[in-house]
Amino acid sequence: MERLKINSSILELVQGDITAQQVDAIVNAANSALAGGGGVDGAIHQAGGPSIMEECGRFDGCPTGSAVVTGAGHLKAKNVIHAVGPIWRGGGRGEPELLAGAYAACMKITAELGHRSIAFPSISTGAYGYPVEAAAEIALRTVADHLRGETSVEVARFVLFDSYTLAAYTDAMGKLHS
Repeated sequence: MERLKINSSILELVQGDITAQQVDAIVNAANSALAGGGGVDGAIHQAGGPSIMEECGRFDGCPTGSAVVTGAGHLKAKNVIHAVGPIWRGGGRGEPELLAGAYAACMKITAELGHRSIAFPSISTGAYGYPVEAAAEIALRTVADHLRGETSVEVARFVLFDSYTLAAYTDAMGKLHS
């Protein structure tokens, strides 16, 4: 586990299953229709049960670069924050800003709920094709910036599915110091 202390908060990286995290909020890498899907999205819906999808149905989708919150069903968390990252189209269509916006929206919602812990996946790096190295830098910089401000968040954990993604995030975390 990699850890970085930022003010009174901890930014940490682990390899594992996001659905098993005991945190206040788990972030779902959702699609803009909030219609469920594969990868992290499918795993969260499967582990959390049908109540999460029922709550998603109350929204008229979610724009790319933003997020909405539901209950967490059968998960150990209190809430699921459904963040919509961009589909990678080469980087010239606002993808970095949209990805940063998705992470920022999650941090904002978490703070508004007064939650103290949040677990993130690597948003947009699966089926949406965002290059992991670039996404890791944006994700960690955005979350670290929020932790440097006034926040209720004590632990922001990135739960990464495989060793390749963990290594990319570990490298990006090293760049936060420089």
